[in-house]
Amino acid sequence: MMTHLYLGVIILAVFATPVANADIKVVCAKDSISILWRISEELVPHAARLFLGTCMPSGLNVLPTGEGEVVFNYKLADCKFKRLMKGKNIFFQNELTYRPQPRSKPAAFLYPIECVYKRPEGWIPAFLNPASGISEGRGSLVFHMALLNDELTSVAKTNVVPLGSFMPIWAAVEQKSHQPLLLLIEECVANASPELEPGSHVHPIITNKGCLSDSRKGNSMFLPRYQSSAVTLYLQAFQLGFGEEVYIHCKLVAWDPEVFDEGKKACHYKKESESWELLDDPSRSAICSCCDSTCKSRNKRGVDWETNAFSHNSVLGPLIIMDSSTNSVSGSP
Repeated sequence: MMTHLYLGVIILAVFATPVANADIKVVCAKDSISILWRISEELVPHAARLFLGTCMPSGLNVLPTGEGEVVFNYKLADCKFKRLMKGKNIFFQNELTYRPQPRSKPAAFLYPIECVYKRPEGWIPAFLNPASGISEGRGSLVFHMALLNDELTSVAKTNVVPLGSFMPIWAAVEQKSHQPLLLLIEECVANASPELEPGSHVHPIITNKGCLSDSRKGNSMFLPRYQSSAVTLYLQAFQLGFGEEVYIHCKLVAWDPEVFDEGKKACHYKKESESWELLDDPSRSAICSCCDSTCKSRNKRGVDWETNAFSHNSVLGPLIIMDSSTNSVSGSP
């Protein structure tokens, strides 16, 4: 055991200096990357232990000096690049590593790689594309609803949500061959059961045909849309008092993106202005003024659209609201 450990230390020591002084050139193309890594003569026999993420070198050129040029030519979809979205930019991140020992051991050398691109107009992450992911269908349309992670980069890997934090709830409709559609959340409540029973105890979230009532009581809001056929509800987790499991019941409606009225809208309350705002066109926020009273549909098309299965009742859950101060879940004693 001691001999093996001693030899391992020698290997790391021999190659620490030539790798640390590596000459690395990176070229980020539209959807690919090219890296030229110039290595020392001592490292050339071990070039197979150089990696870009999970990818081995595309080629090795041995120079007359005995030094080597290691080349990596890969698509950004390869090598397990991490894709992040920050503001108006998309970041692709990875690492160049030298691993003289098995991959289960730490790398002897690590060099961060990053390509930054402007986010194209109208671009949406793949998971937010209504054409992908798990879906539920009704009639001629397919609707989706999912809980996203905190970074809004993918579907959440856990259903445990800390009390007071935000739950990004994404909903979308597949447009398929239909004319452009606007996805609205007409009604939304929280309940302890996946099935709503008459008279059951519910916590209202969206009421009055698209009014985010929880934005007035708390800090919930609608996030800006990536496209008209998807919407993200940024819901602050609150003490529901129903028990361990919480289900979000929402009525999703696909609508004409050019037509808004009191019955077809997405409104949230802006505390700065102390007024309701229309998500899709703040200049027409007067439509939301009924959120403090009773909103009625003034457009007869609504009856025809919903009759033709342009609405869907969707359920998200179970969700676990965790109170970190008491280490208990929502509703627990």
